[in-house]
Amino acid sequence: MRLFGTNGIRGVANVDLTVDHVRDIGQAVAAYLDAGTEIAIGGDTRTSTPMFRAAVAGPLLEAGFDLWDLGMLPTPALQFNVKHRYDFGVMVTASHNPPQFNGLKCIAGDGTELERWQEERIEEHFARKTKPTVDWRDLGSLRADHSAGKRYADAILAQVDPRAVKGKGLTVAVDCGNGAASLVAPHLVEQLGCRVVSLNSQPQGTFPGRDSEPSEENLTTLSALVKETKAALGVAFDGDADRAIFIDEKGRYLPGDKSFAIMARAVTEKKQGKVVTPVSSSRAVEEVVRKNKSEIVYTAVGAPLVARRMIEESAVFGGEENGGMIFPEHQVCRDGCMSAAKMIELVARRGPLSKLADSLPKYFSHKTKLACPEALKQPLLAKLKETAPSGADFTDGMKVVEGDAWVLIRPSGTEDIFRIFAEARTPQKAKLVGEKWKAATAKAMKRF
Repeated sequence: MRLFGTNGIRGVANVDLTVDHVRDIGQAVAAYLDAGTEIAIGGDTRTSTPMFRAAVAGPLLEAGFDLWDLGMLPTPALQFNVKHRYDFGVMVTASHNPPQFNGLKCIAGDGTELERWQEERIEEHFARKTKPTVDWRDLGSLRADHSAGKRYADAILAQVDPRAVKGKGLTVAVDCGNGAASLVAPHLVEQLGCRVVSLNSQPQGTFPGRDSEPSEENLTTLSALVKETKAALGVAFDGDADRAIFIDEKGRYLPGDKSFAIMARAVTEKKQGKVVTPVSSSRAVEEVVRKNKSEIVYTAVGAPLVARRMIEESAVFGGEENGGMIFPEHQVCRDGCMSAAKMIELVARRGPLSKLADSLPKYFSHKTKLACPEALKQPLLAKLKETAPSGADFTDGMKVVEGDAWVLIRPSGTEDIFRIFAEARTPQKAKLVGEKWKAATAKAMKRF
């Protein structure tokens, strides 16, 4: 049985993901780990998170493992602390999914999410219903670590030159979406020397301020706030704060591939090397990276895949088109608060975010999706590959280039949908190509 998707385990609380199910996952994790492993556990702000933290903690304690409870914090904060203080981590979160969802992410000792073979080991124990236990005298202990968030924030501040920001009088609008960023981001930005105008910064598991996904339609209030307060930029986070999306000083929404291209250009201007990103990323990223005599390396979609490839390639930068950026000098995982700090530093040094965005190569994207049951995902993809045009790329799903445009059709690892990404030199062409392949995918699905 496959438990893990592209980014952990997810499901609707008390429907797909129950206390019993999470307890069984905890038993499987306990069976996978070596004796003596010290484990950090944390969670986001969802209302079901305390319940699932307790459910996964019980079997680990029952198996004799010592647990450190890091409390409510961003996923990258837990990853940072695992990397520097612990041997393994479990994060209870469903990232950008709506509030009724929750899930689990397992973190290896180097702070990265587990490789697929490690996930398969846990899945094998889950299927066998392995239940490791110890004598009552050897039960694990549960202790609190109240300094995890501060250590994480201090580490980010150490990666930014405070002199570049302080004294510039920047105002930054921060939208935490009632998620885990609320515990770190506003104070972090203030420590950088900025005036902070915060929005949805009360941790609240129903996400009353806006949906957890920082999409353009969900950030209209932030855009208005940026213009009203004359902020230098706005930054919005998803539920567990491993991604950050930006609004320029004109109130314009910057798609994640634009902020990624801006940062990739800045990084490779200072240090040439390899930049790792999935096949779904904009050609603008490849153009700016190559212009700086650096190399682009493509992977399948998924932050853990990007992170592992970055380690293999000794990459200088990496990330995804959804606002997830990875700064290896800090840690090799997506980090929304680190992204916010580095973008603020860049704006302080080089001027308006709108100018940085407008100087990028011009590409336009069109993103759509098609409902598809889990059982049909792989058969449908196989059917599409049978009729694929020559030169199609199957690194992840199917990517087809049509002149100055391209389209990527791939099954989602977290939802019952196919995602269709298209990009071209004009928005009209991007939409035309994207809708054409959406129709072709829908037609192929009717054959099942």
